[in-house]
Amino acid sequence: MEIYRLVFSPIDVNTYILAGKSGDCAIIDCGCYGKNEFAKLTGFIDDKKLNPVLLLNTHCHLDHIFGNGYVFEKYGLRSHFSELEEQNRKLSPNHAMIFGLEMTKPPDAEKYIEHNQTITFEDITLKALHVPGHTAGSLAFYSEADSCVFTGDALFAGSIGRSDLPGGNFNTLITSINNHLMSLPGETVVYPGHGPETTIEKERRTNPYLT
Repeated sequence: MEIYRLVFSPIDVNTYILAGKSGDCAIIDCGCYGKNEFAKLTGFIDDKKLNPVLLLNTHCHLDHIFGNGYVFEKYGLRSHFSELEEQNRKLSPNHAMIFGLEMTKPPDAEKYIEHNQTITFEDITLKALHVPGHTAGSLAFYSEADSCVFTGDALFAGSIGRSDLPGGNFNTLITSINNHLMSLPGETVVYPGHGPETTIEKERRTNPYLT
């Protein structure tokens, strides 16, 4: 699996592209704010000769779904995410106004994802892990074969996600990280929703919220 990271929007969200051997790819958390940023994403996809076949969201805070509408218009893909994120999706235009930003309500989900569900495309298999606490329906996507996990805003390098927003809970977040992320092999590479990558082992040893 080839993994590409692009950073978009005034909130600097990581958008990941996961590509298989034949070029089919998944987009995780399309954070493109506006048509110019989406043009950068599509240009990158075209340059790499990739074919988007799947859109995934770790959660539906506005910065992680800014580009969902554009993905639907361009590629005909609706997102897959937890049903518990529907309120965040529906309210995202209101949340954008709080930040002085604008967005239209993203398209409805293509499919809801549950804990431990397997997601496959091309030659790639991902396992969905429910890691609530930042939001009620936060998911991480784990690839055992490629020893990596996409954690959204649950776990960052040296930090964890906010838990003071609607649907968040600090104790729930710590519990879900410990149960479903820290239990992964130490060499697993963590690709978070913001900031640089890290590893499970490094976070076990040095993350001040987990040690």
